[in-house]
Amino acid sequence: MSSLEKLFHVKEAGSNVKTEFLAGITTFMTMAYILMVNSGMFAELPGVSYNAIYIATAISACIGTVLIGLLANLPLAQASAMGSNAFFVYTVCFGLGLSYANALVLILLDGILFILLTVTGLRKKIFEAVPTPVRVSIPAGVGLFIAFIGLQDSGLVVADPATYVSLASFNLLSGNVAWKDIMPMLVTLAVLTAIAVLTYRGVKGAVLWGILGGTALYYLLGLTIPGFYVGFADDLSFDPLAAFGDFAAHAFGRVFTEGFDFSPYLAQHSTMELAVLIGTTSLAFCLVDMFDTIGTLYGACARGDLLTEEGEVPNMDRAMLADAIATTAGAVCGTSTVSSYVEASTGIAEGGRTGLAAMVTGALFFVSMFLSPIAKLVPGCATAAALIYVGIMMMNCARNIDWLKTEEAVPAFLTLAIMPMTYNISYGIAFGVISYVLISVFTGKAKNVKAGTWVIAALFAVMFFVTH
Repeated sequence: MSSLEKLFHVKEAGSNVKTEFLAGITTFMTMAYILMVNSGMFAELPGVSYNAIYIATAISACIGTVLIGLLANLPLAQASAMGSNAFFVYTVCFGLGLSYANALVLILLDGILFILLTVTGLRKKIFEAVPTPVRVSIPAGVGLFIAFIGLQDSGLVVADPATYVSLASFNLLSGNVAWKDIMPMLVTLAVLTAIAVLTYRGVKGAVLWGILGGTALYYLLGLTIPGFYVGFADDLSFDPLAAFGDFAAHAFGRVFTEGFDFSPYLAQHSTMELAVLIGTTSLAFCLVDMFDTIGTLYGACARGDLLTEEGEVPNMDRAMLADAIATTAGAVCGTSTVSSYVEASTGIAEGGRTGLAAMVTGALFFVSMFLSPIAKLVPGCATAAALIYVGIMMMNCARNIDWLKTEEAVPAFLTLAIMPMTYNISYGIAFGVISYVLISVFTGKAKNVKAGTWVIAALFAVMFFVTH
């Protein structure tokens, strides 16, 4: 205990070892849902298994969380970022046509770029180059994006030939829908309600408890569906080491063994299209990662009164470096961008003040690697509710937009609206930046546009004219 005290300066921070341990456990409980949500999302990709991504998610979360504890001595935690994972799966792979391994190359480039920007100090210039209304609205756009995915995964929102999307039918009397189709949707709604109520009552780990409760409800209601459990045990395996075999075979190192082979994409596209795609998509990943991390660091530390007298995050550059290294490690492991989680604020609320709390959270992510057989039993309708809820929480930043100022409202709206409507985060950022530049030019404020903003706008403009 004395060595922990000396390493993390616990007393100096106004805390004690017991409090730090409790804070670390609390943080893990509030963000453990990412293990199941991320795995289920990636498992939709061909050649990628649930178990492989479960281990990849746990390892990268462990690495990132331990790093931020050791390097920055902050009670924060990291894991695969919500939003970036959806962008990876549904846009980059399914939408743009890159393979899982190809997309990991973009995450690797994002991590390396993030490291360089942090070490050289260029991070601040890039951050300032993105217009404020766009910067503020990015989390809200990402929130709408992942909430939309959650609504689709749950079956609540379905495709419609006339209006493109519509609400699923609940009318059992029509004869066009069966109870087995409605039951999962009702579970999603029940889980979403439970998470909201538990959060309102201040229950720690509300999302995780909601998912676990929804899982129990799903299998209980399964008794009302004939044949629901037929063959249920055929794929069950409670060997905790089996997932590591899947991880080695389907995720770890694929960024190097297969990622740089873009021949399938080049068979239908030009080299120029590939170059622009890699450049702009990697930039989008990096921008979202940067803004998400900076916003989370400030938000979590402010809630815990951990900011310095100047209003800055303690050891900010080290915290950003930990994030960048974790993202690079995540690419090697086989998962998307790793970023700091705002859920760590719950641990801070429990009294966490130092990196010791982060070490405890990291240790729990390590232990969770051996629980994959249990996690695999969680149904998609339960994790879909988590996606919807997290998306709702990310809308909070929209209140900081001055909707009465056209020059701010238009870029902000386009940023947050284009993302879910086109299934592409980079398109949202592109429309936001380009509209900001155009409005500034035609209102006589071109001189206020920073040089970096012009460069980013030009890159995104090239993306539209060359790749879309």
